[in-house]
Amino acid sequence: MLKQRSSFLRKVHAMLDAVLLVAAFLAAFNLRVRFGGLEDLDNYTWVLMVVVPVWLVLLERYGFYHSQRMSSLGILIFKLAKVTALGGTITSSMIFLCHEHDFSRSFFGTFLILSFLFLASEQFLVRSLLHLLRHKGYNYRNVLVLGTGESARKILEILDRNRGWGFNVTGLLQSHQDAGEELDGTGLRGYPVLGGETDLVPICRAQPVDEVIFCSSRENSWYEFADEINTLREMGITCRTVLNLYYRFEGQKELGMFNGEVPVLTFRGAPADPDQLFWKRCLDLAGSLAGLAITACLFPFIALAIKLESPGPLFFGQTRVRENGRTFTCWKFRSMYQDAEARKKELLHLNEMQGAIFKIRNDPRVTRVGAFLRKTSLDELPQFWNVLQGEMSLVGTRPPTPEEVKGYQNWQRKRICMKPGITGLWQVSGRNSVTDFNEVVRLDLQYIDTWSLATDLRLILRTLKVVFFREGAY
Repeated sequence: MLKQRSSFLRKVHAMLDAVLLVAAFLAAFNLRVRFGGLEDLDNYTWVLMVVVPVWLVLLERYGFYHSQRMSSLGILIFKLAKVTALGGTITSSMIFLCHEHDFSRSFFGTFLILSFLFLASEQFLVRSLLHLLRHKGYNYRNVLVLGTGESARKILEILDRNRGWGFNVTGLLQSHQDAGEELDGTGLRGYPVLGGETDLVPICRAQPVDEVIFCSSRENSWYEFADEINTLREMGITCRTVLNLYYRFEGQKELGMFNGEVPVLTFRGAPADPDQLFWKRCLDLAGSLAGLAITACLFPFIALAIKLESPGPLFFGQTRVRENGRTFTCWKFRSMYQDAEARKKELLHLNEMQGAIFKIRNDPRVTRVGAFLRKTSLDELPQFWNVLQGEMSLVGTRPPTPEEVKGYQNWQRKRICMKPGITGLWQVSGRNSVTDFNEVVRLDLQYIDTWSLATDLRLILRTLKVVFFREGAY
């Protein structure tokens, strides 16, 4: 019965969203008619037939038709903004592929704004109504917490902080693992202890309980409650278990299903948000095409300067390491004499870097043209081709050589878990003036651990400043 009601509510929600999308479409069209420029709605009807299913699929993909009880309004609005951006991109691409060159961009932009506002208003009104109902004693769930240890304290703190979720904690049960826990006179955070773990099923039979949260202290102790969980499920009661193992490891963690069949707990060493990575790749493609256009304009002058000063190829290709040990050829404009690698051994004692990187100021192997190219970072323009190929990113970590990687300690190898970049946190934090290799690694790891698309955009802007003022380059 509950499943059927939930399915019915999801269908009603989807139908309401479809109505709001149509309303936003018609409102945008009427606004454009009022200000002139559009006359015939029939020319735009086919777009509406595309917009509604695309938006509904994306809304389902982002979980809008599942329980949002534990999601904040801010998170929902952010997800809705992503739906609008992705839906707009898909629909615009279809309009372009259909060669609808007379399609009004201002009309479509108005529709995107109105659809976002309509759907956001719907979320706000629904949540306000649910909060009002819960305040009056409706649409809430009675919760029983098994455990009185640290996990239980954290769960209760979260529930107290988010009263609008509609969870009503009716009491606690003390497990035998938590028997030594000190409690205040009223139990834990003001919630009463109703008994021990053996009282779980009798209490659930004697009073209304919608959910039980298992918060036992031991990592695998929830296995001990397998019989109780099966019994509660037979009774139609939802069970949640806190995985203490989850907190033993730092970094990104994700609990999910492997192919929808096997539950797995995944510990990630690198960013894995598919949406943000998709937009990062879009940024890479746009940036690499723009960079290659600039390279094409400067190429004749750079090529002539390189050839006039010293014999040899225009480009220098070197094997570098990318994600998790894969190798690729990193391209640059040649800035050294042809015998540079052969002369490296005799210059090793002059290395100014502490660690695996070799760098010296006033390197005698660098040509005069090469020195200028390095100072202005023009030698790295061919790397836009690496970005276009998907071997590098506009922003990332510094691409190391295989020899460097062989000498890495385990913690240093994390810097190759992402695509290397033309620029990155190290390049905008002093570049060659940072002489400690461990500091270079620390900056790369900081970038990996805090990565977001907004971070990339900020680093690109900082890179323009660094290149313009030639900071830290030699």
